[in-house]
Amino acid sequence: MKAIRRFTVRTVLPERLGMLEELATNLRRSWHQPTRQLFRSIDPELWELTSHDPVAMLGAVDSERLEQLASDDTFVGAATELRDELHTYLSEPRWYQSLTDAPASIAYFSPEFGIAAALPQYSGGLGILAGDHLKAASDLGVPIIGVGLFYRAGYFRQAISREGWQLESYPVLDPDGLPLSVLRNPDGSAAQVVLALPDGGALYARIWQVAVGRITLLLLDTDIPENSEQLRTVTDRLYGGGGEHRLLQELLLGIGGVRAIKVYTDLTGVASPGVFHTNEGHAGFLGLERISDLIGQGLSFAEALQVVRAGTVFTTHTPVPAGIDRFEVPLIERYMSTDLLPGVDAADVLALGTENYEGGDPSKFNMAVMGLRLAQRANGVSQLHGEVSREMFGVLWPEFDPEDVPITSVTNGVHAPTWTDPLLTSFAAEKFGNPDTTSVDWMSEVVSDADLWAIRGRMRDQLVRDARRRVSLAWQEQNPGVGDPAWFSELLDPEILTIGFARRVPTYKRLTLMLQDQDRLRALLTHPERPIQLVIAGKSHPADDEGKRLIRRLVEFASEPEVRKRIVFLPNYDIGMAKTLYPGTDVWLNNPLRPLEACGTSGMKAALNGSLNLSILDGWWAEFYDEENGWAIPSADSAGDGAERDKLEAESLYDLIEHQIAPRFYDRNADDVPTRWVESIRHTLATLSPELSADRMVKEYVERLYIPAARAEREIEAKGYQPARELAAWKARVTDAWPGVHVAHVESGGVDSVPQLGDELHLRATVDLAGLTPDDVLVEVVYGRAQASDRLVSVSRRELRVTEESGSPAVFAGTVPLERSGSFGYTVRVVPKHPLLASDAELGLVAVAV
Repeated sequence: MKAIRRFTVRTVLPERLGMLEELATNLRRSWHQPTRQLFRSIDPELWELTSHDPVAMLGAVDSERLEQLASDDTFVGAATELRDELHTYLSEPRWYQSLTDAPASIAYFSPEFGIAAALPQYSGGLGILAGDHLKAASDLGVPIIGVGLFYRAGYFRQAISREGWQLESYPVLDPDGLPLSVLRNPDGSAAQVVLALPDGGALYARIWQVAVGRITLLLLDTDIPENSEQLRTVTDRLYGGGGEHRLLQELLLGIGGVRAIKVYTDLTGVASPGVFHTNEGHAGFLGLERISDLIGQGLSFAEALQVVRAGTVFTTHTPVPAGIDRFEVPLIERYMSTDLLPGVDAADVLALGTENYEGGDPSKFNMAVMGLRLAQRANGVSQLHGEVSREMFGVLWPEFDPEDVPITSVTNGVHAPTWTDPLLTSFAAEKFGNPDTTSVDWMSEVVSDADLWAIRGRMRDQLVRDARRRVSLAWQEQNPGVGDPAWFSELLDPEILTIGFARRVPTYKRLTLMLQDQDRLRALLTHPERPIQLVIAGKSHPADDEGKRLIRRLVEFASEPEVRKRIVFLPNYDIGMAKTLYPGTDVWLNNPLRPLEACGTSGMKAALNGSLNLSILDGWWAEFYDEENGWAIPSADSAGDGAERDKLEAESLYDLIEHQIAPRFYDRNADDVPTRWVESIRHTLATLSPELSADRMVKEYVERLYIPAARAEREIEAKGYQPARELAAWKARVTDAWPGVHVAHVESGGVDSVPQLGDELHLRATVDLAGLTPDDVLVEVVYGRAQASDRLVSVSRRELRVTEESGSPAVFAGTVPLERSGSFGYTVRVVPKHPLLASDAELGLVAVAV
């Protein structure tokens, strides 16, 4: 029999234990080991049963135990000390407070946040990355206000049927049992935001607050009485529904999110954001809400757009067009032809996102395109992904070479205190007096090979025990009342080379590449001297039947009696599983179709724990692989078709495991330690841990994007937005004139008939400015090595200065030193120039000599 409603009755703590409420509800406890150890000490068995959730555990612990703890001066003293330490952490100056010219606060919008297992508001890497961003920002003192949605059923809970098919369920979350609090008005009522809808309707949302260390995360929730039954389901589940349902979620996230920040800052006195960071296109409508506000202050749409662009950062995470949200243009037009955004015309909105470019579909409104057009600064999430993004979105800057497209990259990082196993942090504290594994000297002789290998063995054993427990629980769920099969007790072996693979299951990540040659995989799994074992996990999107078929194929293979003790698929991949899976693997496998992996942070988390990576050179691995920290699977990019490519890359995968990885793992000294393998572990911990840290990532965002964006917005807002008005007028003037701008003639001289190294090339370019002034443009000579196709590579640029500007055309001149021998080529280009532009390509306008 099932309950028709479920809720959580919170424990009334004894007065002496009041500090436990504060320690439990601030999610810093999810990465602060002393706090976690305190809660574990209350009831170790209950701590495991509640999946390390102190809110749930305090709700389940019996009153006698609480009274016992309240009378225990040692426990109360330890808890009080941790509470006081938390207060210090929340208030003391940190890295960010040492900076000058930094924004007072930053708004960070994301459709999902993966912070702790107790708050399942994520589906995969995007959400985990957002959670790590907030955690690292907290540790560094970066004053971020996070904004997302509160999904009552999260993403989904995964089970696997007897036939190997993914089954989805959506357990409804009870906010009262979560580390949340309602943002309230001074009169105690719940603060809300409201969005006008077509046909005179309205969508209401309350605002939940989540304390993530020093960071406040605001989550909007539509499941409230003010909404109709249909509208209460807008925030029912992450990435649920399609079309209009998805649009409503994204309108709420972007527009409602900005309004929620205004309510929050008004109620708390926290500084309003000087920068808005859009984590993927889902929150792109936030820029339109800000434009609407500025129109209300007397600016035109074009003028307000300049202000919003200056202070907005847009991060793209997808390397494939199919990963971008797109809506039918009439649907967008219907919602924008309402009172939703006062002062904003639907036509102006459609101009931002409609695919009105070569190769686009004019019937579609593209959220990433709008995001890029609303942000003056944009980035991908690895160096390779930056290149891919410049190619993919280059159509928005059609006359520019890919390297000139204004999308940079900030390679993702992961939050080391969250993802480093406590066994390793305790070991570091014991050996170095420092639990920060990203800063200790792992090459030091203080750590012996035997010590390091023993820790790695304990983490592997921990994974094996957790995998057996999860398989047993899944069996009991599918077969209630039936005992576990006897062989479950022998599933996996803590002494065997363990390879992990876990991620979402779209086809490009190739979950089943390892099954290309099943006989060869069987031989590797059952090798008499050098066996391997595979631990695999991942969720397919509920609507992705092809991904589900991949899971079924893998589960069917893993069920074969010959190999079932050496390969396992663990259902319901989540943060709790990941925290044991990453550290427990010796090798982390990633084999996407290059270059379709934007970053791939799971391998980073494994590396933080000393695991070695085995991966296609894609995402982060393409920039960090150094031949000692793991192995690179060669990409067969030139294969005739996808099947041939899969075959060739799978063969390389098998060869690497058989001939390099397994021999190194099993080559032991007299103390049974694989010294060559441990050497690679040391190298990985020493070189990758600092670079893969989310601290490094957030510092890059602050220094390279947030501070310049805040400075740009302050400049454009000065004197009652006068610079914004002037910039909008200047852009309109330049855009209107640009069809007439061209390089009429280029003359060169200053070198002999046979140019020699050290000569100077003198150039004069005659440019028709079509009514513009020389101050409106930048005229450059672009030079480098000329390929057979005349394409320039290894490009440099040098500005040409105006020498004759009376009348039109104008003449620009300069010199180029011939500093290298070999093929040389040059051209002259003209681009708009203005001190408030962040990039030469910002307007998408260029004139090149022909």
